[in-house]
Amino acid sequence: MANFPFQRLQADLATLINKTPAGQRLPSEPELAKQLGVSRATLREAMRSFETQGLIRRRQGSGTFVVGKVQALDSGLEVLESLETIAKRIGLEVSVSDLSIETVSADAELSTCLNVAVGTKLTRVRRVIRAENRPVAYLVDTLPEDVLHAKDVPADFHGSVLDFLLSRGDPLTTSRANVSAIGATADVAKPLEIQRGDVLLHFNAQLFNSDARIVDYSLSYFIPGYFHFHIVRRVGSS
Repeated sequence: MANFPFQRLQADLATLINKTPAGQRLPSEPELAKQLGVSRATLREAMRSFETQGLIRRRQGSGTFVVGKVQALDSGLEVLESLETIAKRIGLEVSVSDLSIETVSADAELSTCLNVAVGTKLTRVRRVIRAENRPVAYLVDTLPEDVLHAKDVPADFHGSVLDFLLSRGDPLTTSRANVSAIGATADVAKPLEIQRGDVLLHFNAQLFNSDARIVDYSLSYFIPGYFHFHIVRRVGSS
């Protein structure tokens, strides 16, 4: 019974969101908190679950907006696939924005992640993936310059470094990824048009070729609600 008031608050918010047309702004936090008889902190906590479902989006300095539900991208983690490949399989159109390609030098962290010497020239590719023109993921790939030079990225780059490397015949074999839930930092929140601290699904991965060389170190940030990742595992030693 202790959670009943909070559940009622979520039910009231669900009703309000369902009644509000997509693209329309909800009342301001102070106004909405007063209307529902709760503190702003309690209101934010209740609204977070609707954010993770992709039903509302907070924009810094603009307010909270209702968004129509986008079809979720569903994929297993046993096989590495690009978001573009997953989207194409389910008939969802995705696009790339905020594309940035730059040359950087390996610092101590990148030296370790890519197993290269400090100071090695690297190519960094950053971009936002959009579904139905909404930001759903922010991707950052960093590769040794001898694997991918900035000038080699095609003008019609569609967002997937993996697909580009496979298309030119690179002998890629395995990927190792760490998966976690994190709070969005300012540099990630801005391109995703969310608030700093909002929960994101985070993949930190290394891509290996047939020589066991690390050819790509990637950071992927996904907005929950737009993605369903699952794992299929065998039981015991069968």
